[in-house]
Amino acid sequence: MVEKLILLILGLLLIISFYTDVKDRKILNVITLPAIVLGFLLNLIVGDTILSGLLFSVYGIMLGFIILFIPYIMGGIGAGDVKLLMAIGALMGPRFTFYTAIYMGLIGGVLAAFQLIKAKRLIFTIKKILYLNKVNKDEFENTIPYGVAITLGAVLTYIFI
Repeated sequence: MVEKLILLILGLLLIISFYTDVKDRKILNVITLPAIVLGFLLNLIVGDTILSGLLFSVYGIMLGFIILFIPYIMGGIGAGDVKLLMAIGALMGPRFTFYTAIYMGLIGGVLAAFQLIKAKRLIFTIKKILYLNKVNKDEFENTIPYGVAITLGAVLTYIFI
């Protein structure tokens, strides 16, 4: 019963975050922060012990934060993206978060490549990367809503793991 509630919360988190990121380029705190709290509380109930349930969520949150901290500091993604992966970690734990990160990286790379092709900047960007020149965020006309990659990564993780 509680496991189904966790999946329902995850589904709502992903649907709302996908929509708001595409529409407004924002992932809302009013969605991610309650999901983190609910992940803690519900996993306390589901875990074999209170400590195991707590650690399950804490490890998931920490992994989500660690994975996206450097991209956030470098300006590649927003804080909402970090909190979304942390919320996924709180609800689903570290293993799910790890696989979500792998899928989101692959999906994000594909989305970025399509964006660069659309902006006719793919070859230019590849050359800059190969010659170790910094690629500035302001060189791009558009960015990708990375919440889309995170959401699709979580969906693929649920399907395949």
